[in-house]
Amino acid sequence: MVKKKRDEFDEKILDVDASMQGTIAFKDPVNLRINGSFEGKLDTRGNLTIGENAKVKAAIFGDRIIIAGKVTGDVQASTSLSIIAPAVIQGNISTPLLSVTEGAVIEGQVVMANAFSGASDMSEVQMTLKDVAQYLEVEAKVVEDWANQKKIPATYDGGKWLFRKSAVDRWITEENAKV
Repeated sequence: MVKKKRDEFDEKILDVDASMQGTIAFKDPVNLRINGSFEGKLDTRGNLTIGENAKVKAAIFGDRIIIAGKVTGDVQASTSLSIIAPAVIQGNISTPLLSVTEGAVIEGQVVMANAFSGASDMSEVQMTLKDVAQYLEVEAKVVEDWANQKKIPATYDGGKWLFRKSAVDRWITEENAKV
């Protein structure tokens, strides 16, 4: 079940208590709380909370993330990551600010990159052709054509196209300004 509610600050809150599969992506900041199970990809802006009873199998990208449940997959937080017992994370973590309470478990590598360190910055997340196609909700062939025609910022490396998420976001903003 997905519930929308508003608090005293008139913020957007999305509370997910059911089992879901797929990709959840937000371009605008929201407060997303997952209490059920989720499998796929999470790309959020604002606050993401994974509740104590949640079971998530996903690559997670977000601004401010709080995890109290079980997560299998890599977690990248651009602002901060708080891991609260009884959380169990099986995957690599990348964030400039990390808080871990006693009893929480991390199985993977942790990289704490300063937000001002350039290439290690979370805005430098690398995306594949398929990732960008899903992110833009278009066919992969369309993204490949744009990359070949230099219409979208991309680099060709090792026989495949790679995209910096920050460059794609900037490109989206510029394209929207032209309309």
